[in-house]
Amino acid sequence: MPSHGSITKAGKVRSQTPKIEAKPKRSLVPRIRNRFNFEKRLVAVSQQTV
Repeated sequence: MPSHGSITKAGKVRSQTPKIEAKPKRSLVPRIRNRFNFEKRLVAVSQQTV
């Protein structure tokens, strides 16, 4: 069964790519995030029907 390229070239591009550090992610506290989602869903919808 023929292969697509030789095994010796495997991973060549990835090893040559410079490593970039990931940016630190800051997420909201779940309680606050849930409150924002609640306001977005229910409060905004209830104001539209009034």
